[in-house]
Amino acid sequence: MSAPGRDRARDRDAGLQPERTRLAWRRTTLACSVVAVLALRQALRGSGSPVEVAGAAVIALIWLAFLWVAHRRIRELAAHRPQQLAPRAALAAVACTAALAVFAMTVIL
Repeated sequence: MSAPGRDRARDRDAGLQPERTRLAWRRTTLACSVVAVLALRQALRGSGSPVEVAGAAVIALIWLAFLWVAHRRIRELAAHRPQQLAPRAALAAVACTAALAVFAMTVIL
């Protein structure tokens, strides 16, 4: 016989929360993609010097890293009982978002 709280947690109806979270990850991915494209455009606007190309490569790598984290999380949320976001994945998502925010500020300024 198990504890009543454990049964309640096992039988919990997740409702629409995983779906809303999955949609939020998709919106964030779209926003990051737009920022990355604008930053790439800004980085490659000049003479095409090695510094500009290196900056564009860094932007592309950060964007790809965020896509990897977001896609992985979206897949995990499709499960019947989604797992919590791993701390390393959360840290990676925050780092990518902060880096893209810096690039966005660069585009604006």
